[in-house]
Amino acid sequence: MTEKTEPEERPAPALPPAARRALAEAEARRAKEAAEAAARPRELGGRDGPDPARYGDWEKGGIVSDF
Repeated sequence: MTEKTEPEERPAPALPPAARRALAEAEARRAKEAAEAAARPRELGGRDGPDPARYGDWEKGGIVSDF
């Protein structure tokens, strides 16, 4: 019977400064968007799923209208 060995975990390579800056900017942008979304009032009786104005389809009861 052979024993299973865990693959050796290697440390992640150091990121260049530009990559670290891009990751920090993306995290700040996500945090800002999350804060803005939390500040918006909750829509009552609205649609579930993606925003129809953004994706171009309105669906109600299985009927889709595109305009």
